[in-house]
Amino acid sequence: MSNAAVTPVRRIACAAVPDLPHASWSNALALGPELVLSGQTAHPATAAAAQAGAALGTYEQTLLVLRKIQALVEAAGGGLYNIVKLVVYVTDIADKDEVGRARREVFGAQPAYPASTLIGVNALVFPELRVEIDAIARLDVDLRHLSEVPSCLHPR
Repeated sequence: MSNAAVTPVRRIACAAVPDLPHASWSNALALGPELVLSGQTAHPATAAAAQAGAALGTYEQTLLVLRKIQALVEAAGGGLYNIVKLVVYVTDIADKDEVGRARREVFGAQPAYPASTLIGVNALVFPELRVEIDAIARLDVDLRHLSEVPSCLHPR
């Protein structure tokens, strides 16, 4: 190992999104001011709803997942305004509008949304799951304080 300074790593603990004792991953890690979150799903709420015969749709699942992400970022000392990147996995790409509706509801008060990627996948870990989201947040960035950059020029 070199003599270079090593960035301390903290595992973020959150009662609302507990790390499972058998899990081989961490829900969230803080690397200095950067937070890296594992993919979050609406499980176990989706399993309970499916067993009750009232499966949760993509919109409802997305809201639950974004609230889990919010809880993890808040446990690290931040807020929704610190989330700079989302990667959204959906089992039906046609559900993109439902994902967008939930994102507008959760992030709509901010002047900017997090950067985002939407990916269609064949399946997630449980059959009732329709959406999974992983995130990156930075505690030293605040999307409530946005500086406008001049429009880019289109190449000819």
